[in-house]
Amino acid sequence: MENDALAFEGVDASYGDSRVLRGVSWRLGAGRLLGLLGRNGAGKSTCMNVAVGLLPPRAGVVASFGRPIGALAPEDRAALGIALVPQGRRIFRSLTVAENLGVAARKPRADAPVAWSLEGVYAAFPRLGERRRQVAASLSGGEQQMLAIGRALMASPRVLLMDEPSEGLAPQIVAEVVATVRKLKEQGLSIVLVEQNPQLVFGVADDIVILNTGRVVVSAPAAELDLQDVLLREHLGIF
Repeated sequence: MENDALAFEGVDASYGDSRVLRGVSWRLGAGRLLGLLGRNGAGKSTCMNVAVGLLPPRAGVVASFGRPIGALAPEDRAALGIALVPQGRRIFRSLTVAENLGVAARKPRADAPVAWSLEGVYAAFPRLGERRRQVAASLSGGEQQMLAIGRALMASPRVLLMDEPSEGLAPQIVAEVVATVRKLKEQGLSIVLVEQNPQLVFGVADDIVILNTGRVVVSAPAAELDLQDVLLREHLGIF
């Protein structure tokens, strides 16, 4: 666990009396991309909420690079280099592109793979640079997703959590998002990619974890799994 960018060990989590995660364990290796898959309600977004501190675990250990973080507040986890691209983007619609990015800026840690700046984000996403003075609500869906990713990068993270980044996007824009994910991984970021699209995840992930009703049912390197396997497809709701 010490060398893992992010690790769950026997994690339980609940919303009120509704238990969602049941003894969940998985590990994100440093510099690797873990694809977290499962049907709707399997517990994928709950894992993200636990990882960033929006939902405290009822049991188990959450750690980043060997440090237990389960008791830390969200802002303290962000200071350790954990950033989230949330499902649904959640940009500040009344602010400009530049203002959305500026509010997330953080002094880079010495161990950050890349020290991101406004100009760095604009270089990675030229359309954001072109629209830097536009109000975010006026952007297309794809541009808003780029803005959500760029906002997370402004924290110069070590660990990037991406929750359904392809949701609601046209295939061409999805391809652009995937290309961006590949580049970020090449730069040394450790990434958890939560997706409903298993083909997308299998095309980019090093490791795969599949959740079903709050439990880990598959955990293996992507190269060892066959998406056409009947049991695998049943866990993902693909027939």
